[in-house]
Amino acid sequence: MRTWDNQPFWGVGAEWDPDWLLSPRQRRLRDTLVELCEQEIRGNAERVDDELRFPRRNLELLGEHGYLALTVPEEYGGLGGDHTAFAVACETIARYGCASTAMCYVMHVVAVQAIMLRPTPSLVDDYIRPLSKGRIGTLSYSDPASGGHFWYPISSSAERVDGGFRIRKKSSWTTSGGFADFYVVQTTSPGFTSYDDLSVFVVDAEDVRAQPSLWDALGLRGNQSGPVEIDAAFVPTEHLVGPLGDGAESNDEVVDPWFLTGSAAVWNGIAMGAVDIAKRHTLGKEHRDTGRRVADYPVVQDYIGESLIDTNAARLTVLATAAALDEATDGNRRVLAPDVRARANHLHWCWQAKFTAAKNVSAVVDRMLHACGGSGYRRDLELERYLRDGKAGWVMGPSNEVLRQFVARSALFGFSAVDYRNRTVDERALRNETGKLDPAAKRALAARLFAEAEAAEQTHVAGRVMRT
Repeated sequence: MRTWDNQPFWGVGAEWDPDWLLSPRQRRLRDTLVELCEQEIRGNAERVDDELRFPRRNLELLGEHGYLALTVPEEYGGLGGDHTAFAVACETIARYGCASTAMCYVMHVVAVQAIMLRPTPSLVDDYIRPLSKGRIGTLSYSDPASGGHFWYPISSSAERVDGGFRIRKKSSWTTSGGFADFYVVQTTSPGFTSYDDLSVFVVDAEDVRAQPSLWDALGLRGNQSGPVEIDAAFVPTEHLVGPLGDGAESNDEVVDPWFLTGSAAVWNGIAMGAVDIAKRHTLGKEHRDTGRRVADYPVVQDYIGESLIDTNAARLTVLATAAALDEATDGNRRVLAPDVRARANHLHWCWQAKFTAAKNVSAVVDRMLHACGGSGYRRDLELERYLRDGKAGWVMGPSNEVLRQFVARSALFGFSAVDYRNRTVDERALRNETGKLDPAAKRALAARLFAEAEAAEQTHVAGRVMRT
């Protein structure tokens, strides 16, 4: 039986957790996290929300127990955890502790895993081994010109200089911005010619400019997910992650699978946490005029039953997807060479896991507000914070609008139709538009396209020279 303050846990019981999908070690890792949430993390959540405070103490506490290196191999000082352990950790922190902390943790682990895709002795010594000392990383991939379409970093560049690279990067949304110790960033490669030519670098905090005081959000208020800028920072060659041009593969093999799995687990944790709160309130609140507790009303039971069923379906989707990623990577122990796919083969399941969890959490917290009545709007019940935090799920990139388009296009036309980098020509639309032109206009268009092709060819040659 799960306990809280030395009493039986007041929320939904452990028998509703799909423990048959977890190993004994994964269950122990989760149970330790529940204890940390009980002891300190949940108590910090209100201050984090009220004061827009970065949850550093919560993250330091996770670091003290090894969770900042949860997915790092044991030979590098980590716990050797896999995708399933990561999903369970993210859900647990969000459910029992603090959703802002959970999302900062997601971005930290994604940054760590981006480095671990192409580990080198220098990267491991500089950024992975120090995780045991509480160093916090984050991912900075978004772009003010393309929003949540982080795979298209227009406002970035990298140029070769002696001993390394000169990096410029603008990011519109960077969780832990201004507070992380290191940032994994994606930019266009030196001399790039198209947006599938991207590279990944690790940048130290002193080279990143942020304005945390400007951050003020509806929910996840401790995330400090504001804009950051890197202005011509020098990055040594040994802090390039993988070869030049590896960024697109890093997106598909690390950033999307880990982020979508982790964030989906956070939304599921928020949904379960809301059900927990509603159970405590509706069992404890009695209407003296009817002699009934709120939980005795059939409509309230309908709300809670439907929410638990829907959320457990979303949880099972995440855990099944994590299991597939584990199988593809030998439990997160397989080191992949460039051009080798493993997690990327399951991207379409990661899309669905995030969409389902993000859609569900808003519906669940809304129902729990109805179940709790007017009391649900009181801040001391905590439900309103869960409502605000959960709303971030739908819009966080890739937004649910984008994800359902990805799923539909790949199912209808094949995976190449997703076209992250805007490279595929819509021949049907092209024929339709050019069919509207008279012969003179077609000749003028052809001349213009020929001139553009000549210029593009010269740019491509110049880019190849710069790369070499």
